[in-house]
Amino acid sequence: MSLMLEPSPEQIKAEKIYRDMGLSDEEFRVAENILGRTPNYTETGLFSVMWSEHCSYKNSKPVLKKFPTSGEKVLQGPGEGAGIVDIGDGQAVVFKIESHNHPSAIEPYQGAATGVGGIIRDVFSMGARPIALLNSLRFGELESDRVKYLFKEVVAGIAGYGNCIGIPTVGGEIQFEASYEGNPLVNAMCVGLIDHKDIKKGQAHGVGNTVMYVGAKTGRDGIHGATFASEELTEQSDEKRPAVQVGDPFMEKLLLEACLELIQSDALVGIQDMGAAGLTSSSAEMASKAGSGIEMNLDLVPQREKGMTAYEMMLSESQERMLIVVKKGREQEIADLFSKYDLEAVAVGHVTDDKRLRLIHKGEVVADVPVDALAEDAPVYHKPSREPEYFRKFQAMDNSIPQVENYGETLLQLLKQPTIASKEWVYNQYDYMVRTNTVVAPGSDAAVVRIRGTRKALAMTTDCNSRYLYLDPETGGKIAVAEAARNIVASGGQPLALTDCLNFGNPEKPEIFWQLEKAVDGMSEACRVLQTPVIGGNVSLYNETNGTAVYPTPVVGMVGLIEDLDHITTQNFKAAGDLIYVLGETKPEFGGSELQKLLSGKIFGKAPELNLEVEEKNQKQVLDAIRSGLIESAHDLAEGGLSVALAESLIGSNGLGAQVTIHGDVVSSLFSESQSRFLLTVKKENKAAFENLVEATLIGEVTSTPTLQILSDEGEILSQDVEELEQAWKGAIPCLLS
Repeated sequence: MSLMLEPSPEQIKAEKIYRDMGLSDEEFRVAENILGRTPNYTETGLFSVMWSEHCSYKNSKPVLKKFPTSGEKVLQGPGEGAGIVDIGDGQAVVFKIESHNHPSAIEPYQGAATGVGGIIRDVFSMGARPIALLNSLRFGELESDRVKYLFKEVVAGIAGYGNCIGIPTVGGEIQFEASYEGNPLVNAMCVGLIDHKDIKKGQAHGVGNTVMYVGAKTGRDGIHGATFASEELTEQSDEKRPAVQVGDPFMEKLLLEACLELIQSDALVGIQDMGAAGLTSSSAEMASKAGSGIEMNLDLVPQREKGMTAYEMMLSESQERMLIVVKKGREQEIADLFSKYDLEAVAVGHVTDDKRLRLIHKGEVVADVPVDALAEDAPVYHKPSREPEYFRKFQAMDNSIPQVENYGETLLQLLKQPTIASKEWVYNQYDYMVRTNTVVAPGSDAAVVRIRGTRKALAMTTDCNSRYLYLDPETGGKIAVAEAARNIVASGGQPLALTDCLNFGNPEKPEIFWQLEKAVDGMSEACRVLQTPVIGGNVSLYNETNGTAVYPTPVVGMVGLIEDLDHITTQNFKAAGDLIYVLGETKPEFGGSELQKLLSGKIFGKAPELNLEVEEKNQKQVLDAIRSGLIESAHDLAEGGLSVALAESLIGSNGLGAQVTIHGDVVSSLFSESQSRFLLTVKKENKAAFENLVEATLIGEVTSTPTLQILSDEGEILSQDVEELEQAWKGAIPCLLS
C-alpha cells in the first residue's frame, strides 16, 4: 500500500525528479510553458509516458512520414488501434503488429503473453473478430542457459495466452543471432475480420457523453511500462520487474466477446484499448483525435489494490481493460451488457469541449493538461544521422565465393542451423487449428486461414532477415518487404498491405539513426513498387544491452487475399514426374548468408542485390500461373539458397525425391541467397502452358525414390536420403535445447 508523500512541483523541478521518469530538462521546460506553471507529480507522469518514444514516436515520426500509407483498398491507415483493408463483399481484414521486447527480456513468460493480449485488444477495439495470431522472435545463439530459458519461456507465454483465448497461432519466424543475446525481440501480430458497417474508432466525440471504464480492475502492474520500453537494458533492468504486467487470457476472452456485442449497439461512440500508458494514453488520444476534452473522477476507477494514487492509476498498464465513450443516458444498458460477461463497466467521466484532460481524485483536481499537448503535439526530434565506418568497409568488399569441400555434408549442417531448422518444437505448442479455419498450418511460406461462408482465404506472414539489414539497411529493408510478398504469392495470394515493427537500437546514436532512416527508405520504395501500403505498426527503439545494439530488425507483417480456395499453394513437392523449375537469376551473393556464417562464424560484405522491377515481374508471373492452375508447389528461395529450398520441399512430401542438374559455379548454384527467386513444380502435361507464362529454368524432376540427387557439369555432386535431411532439420532445435 503506497502512503509515500508525492514530491511537490518545486521539489520535482529543483531535484530534477522528472529525469527519473524519462523527461529531459528541455522537455520539462516545455511542459511548464504549456501549463503556465510547474507540473505536479501526476502531471509530470502524464507528460513523461505520453512523450516517451513508445507513445509519441518523437524520434521516429520524421522517418515514418516516408511510408506510403494509402491505397484504393485501405479503409484505415496508421493512427488507430489497427489498420483495415477492404477484401470485397463488404468485408475487410484488420491487422497490426506490436513489440513487447523489454518486458520479455526481464519476465519472458508474462512479457510474451501480455504482448499477445495487447495486440488482440488492438484488433477487437476496431470492431473486428480476431481470427489468427503470428509472431516474429529473435534470440541470441542457442548456446547459453539464459538464451535457452528466454526462448522456452517466451514460446510458452505466447502459447499460454493464445491457446487459452482460443485464437489460432498460425505462423511466424525466428532468427538466432549473437546480437540479440541480452535483448530478445518478441513481436506479436493479430489478424481479424470485420464487416465495413462495424468499423469503430478510438475517438471521444459528443460533449456530455459518458466515458466508461470496462474490463479488469486497475492494479500497480506495468507502471511506467512505456518509459521502460524507451530506454536501454542495463545490469539494473531486473530491478524494473514491477513494470511487467500479468495477463489473464480468460478475462480477455470475456472482454473480447462483450466488446464485439457492444459494437452492435448504437449507444457506442468510441472505443480504445488501454495499452501502453494505460488510462493516460487512451483518454488523451481519444479526446485529441476527436478535438474534445475529457474529465474523469479517479475515485470511480475500479481498483485492485488499496490506496492507489492518481499517478499510479493513470500510469498503470494492468491488462484486459478498455476505455469507451457512450451516448449520455445509455450507461445502464452498457453496464448490463458487460455484467452478462461478469465484467465491470463503470462511468468514470464525461466528454468536454475544452480540449483538456482534467482528473479529479478525492474531491480535488489533481491534473489539468491540454490533450493535444499529450498526444498530437508531443515533441518531435530530427536526430543526427551518420553512415557507420563498418558499412563503408563492407561495401568495398568483392563478392567472393566461399570454399566448400563436401556439398552433402554442408547441406546437412545448414539444415541444422537454428534459423533454418524446423520450428516444430515451437509451433507444436501452439493451437493452430482452433476454430478449424486454418488451411495451411505453420511451416510453409505463409499461413492460410479461410474466410467462412466464402471461397476466399487470407495468406499471412512475418518476415525480416536482419543480417542483410545490418550489412546494408536500405537493401535489407527492400528485401524484408519483398520476401514477405514473395511468401504470400508462393501461397497463392495477392499481397494487400503490411504492418511493421521497427526494432532498432538507441536512436540517439547517429549510426543507429542512420540504420533506421535507410531501412525505412528501402522499405518505402519496395512498398510503392509492390503496392503494399503500410497501414500501421509499432516502433521499438533502445533495443540495446550495456551499449550493444541488436541488428536493425524492421519486421514486416503482411496479409494477402487468396481469391479462391483452389489457388492455395504449398511448398511440398506433390507427385513423382512433376517438373522442377527455378524462376530468377542466381548470382555469387553470400554476404549475410547462412553459408557465410556457417563457414566463418561471422557476417560481412554486401547484402544480396534486389531489383524491385524484377521482383514485381517474377511475383506477377508466379501468381498468374497459380491462378491458371499450372503450379503444383511453390517455395521462395531464401536462407541457404536452392539446396535448402529443395530439402524443405522434399521433407514431408511422403516419400518423394528429386533429381536436379545445375550449371555454372556449384557453390553459387547450391547456396547463394540471390533474391526474387522461386522454386516451382509443374505437371508434365502443363509444361508448354507454364513456359508460355513464366520465364523459369527447368532444372529437374520429382522422383519416387526418396533421395535428393544433384548433378553438375562434372557429374553427381550430392546424393542425400530425404530421411537424413529430415532428421538433421527436425532434430536440431530439440537437440540444442536438451
